[in-house]
Amino acid sequence: MSYNTRREFLRNLGISAAALPFVTNLPCLAAPGATARKRRLIIMFSPDGVVPNTFWPDEEGTSFTLKESLKPLEPFKNRTLILHGVCDKVRGDGDNHMRGIGCLLTGIELFPGNIQGGSDTPAGWASGISIDQEIKNFLQKDPATRTRFGSLEFGVLVPERADTWTRMCYAGPNKPVAPIDNPYQMFQKLYGRVKDQENLKSVLDELHEDLKKIRLHVGVQDRQILDEHATLVREMEQELRAAEARKAGHRVPVLEPGVREDNDNMPQISKMQIDLLVHSFAADFARVATLQYTNSVGQARMRWLGIQEGQHDLSHEPDSNADAQDKLTRINRWYCEQLAYLARRLAETREPDGQGSLLDNTLIVWTNELGQGNTHTLDNIPFVLVGNGLGFRMGRSLKYPRVAHNRLLISLAHGFGHYIKRFGNPDYCGDGPLSNLT
Repeated sequence: MSYNTRREFLRNLGISAAALPFVTNLPCLAAPGATARKRRLIIMFSPDGVVPNTFWPDEEGTSFTLKESLKPLEPFKNRTLILHGVCDKVRGDGDNHMRGIGCLLTGIELFPGNIQGGSDTPAGWASGISIDQEIKNFLQKDPATRTRFGSLEFGVLVPERADTWTRMCYAGPNKPVAPIDNPYQMFQKLYGRVKDQENLKSVLDELHEDLKKIRLHVGVQDRQILDEHATLVREMEQELRAAEARKAGHRVPVLEPGVREDNDNMPQISKMQIDLLVHSFAADFARVATLQYTNSVGQARMRWLGIQEGQHDLSHEPDSNADAQDKLTRINRWYCEQLAYLARRLAETREPDGQGSLLDNTLIVWTNELGQGNTHTLDNIPFVLVGNGLGFRMGRSLKYPRVAHNRLLISLAHGFGHYIKRFGNPDYCGDGPLSNLT
């Protein structure tokens, strides 16, 4: 059935549209042709480059060693693909931090503008759509792959201000998409029932009778899926209440120079957002998601790791500063731990149809705006892929000869059956999709 038919199903039972989120993933209400294997994409961003000698494997091929920054991926090594030598060749206005995040998913120049970076000319927003939104639009055109939201944009400590350093997703030229970095706001977007975090009422309590009525009109498999979805929502509500009880709710203040007031809540917010992301995929609210940690020139202070300095300040220290290099390695390992947690949650969550796990049908792409912070290089942009969503051959370390990252963006589209020949600046698309991925 189509999305409208789901509404008709609820209407015929005399049930509120508020129950709609709980029936979007029921096989009995699926659109014609929707039984094909789902394909999903998550793009995860962390800022300020990496420490090359503690990040990139020395080896190429299937026999490689994960270095310190990537050690948390050990349980998923056979489902990991590490791409060295993929470079952001887009130039034009803006400094490398600005172009790094603004061109990362768009593959095209920034518009001229009045935002002045640390060097180079001022710039504005990106002049093209980002690959996540391109893929979302492709999926939303087909009833068999259309979902309630199409894509979801999650954030963790992303500044409230809107500028070139804080946005990586674009609905089109000059159309940045803001991530939601407040778990309460994201929960409200998904379920539409949270009025404020001080008065958090249970979605399930209010819909108890409606859900009971739905269970009487669907089959055994659908009832099981409905119960699992309700359990996930209950667990998330309990987490939100616990966070409120600890007075750790994310208030989304304007970013002050240096530390945000809720900087130390970053680990908790990260977990909550990842859990919500996994829930949204299990409910088939979207097939595309982004997860953005802070922003380009991100200045988190990871005191829970014993690090007092801001990340961006540390990233400017020379390679000869062994203490700074060690701290940056620990910072990137922490980001990798978030990636590993996301992969684990997807792996332990079964598909609604019972055929494998969410990770079997999801590709996570972890990336960055820079290759290395103290050189501000756009060469060797980190691209670490985890999962089995797009048919790439995983469990490998690959090294490319300075290829344009536009080709990887094209490959992501092809993984969804969207066979575009170019994406972003066509000057960097001539060789087509990135070789040796499939």
